[in-house]
Amino acid sequence: MTKTEKKKRLTLIIERLKEIYPTAECALHYGGDPWKLLVMGRLSAQCTDARVNIVCEELFKRFPDAMSMAEGDITEIEEIVKPCGLYRMKADSIREASRMLITDFGGQLPDTMEELLKFPGVGRKIANLLLGDIFGKEAIVCDTHCIRICGRLGMYPEKEKDPAKIEKILRELMDLKEGSDFCHRIVFFGREVCEARNPKCDGCPLSDLCLKYEREHGKN
Repeated sequence: MTKTEKKKRLTLIIERLKEIYPTAECALHYGGDPWKLLVMGRLSAQCTDARVNIVCEELFKRFPDAMSMAEGDITEIEEIVKPCGLYRMKADSIREASRMLITDFGGQLPDTMEELLKFPGVGRKIANLLLGDIFGKEAIVCDTHCIRICGRLGMYPEKEKDPAKIEKILRELMDLKEGSDFCHRIVFFGREVCEARNPKCDGCPLSDLCLKYEREHGKN
């Protein structure tokens, strides 16, 4: 497909997903608290959102705000977040990030990519999540669902897995005002239909817009 064709197809995909998922919600249950989304975003690395939500129920009961987390016992934090994997690194990151939020930013989450990337464990994926959800800014969250599905749909070669490259590609193909909500919808679509190992291609509501389906099943 040409770039123009990809733009048209992605526009149709975005509109179709709006019909399927009218409400675009973050899969992490952070209750509108910027600090909590910062913490949960870090814990979600190589871990399911569902597990992070469960773990954080206990975590936020014990450490309800950035100050309590910043002053928390690292061993206790590690024990609570252990089910999320990489627990020592993650525990250290969320405690240090909480400290930085207070000491470096007066308790207010910054609203620029440059400043968000200063927090330990925060890469472009988490920073984009924060920019889109908290500040309503243009953002594309290149998580595993987005990377897998947009490749299957034909926005770039399926073998491409570099989040930075994919973010750049998608930024050139879509109305960036749609980016954050699109990525939330893709997560739910990836869980319910376009699974990693067993995608439900038969009956998929995007099959007529999917390059992978066209190649494997013939044009609709």
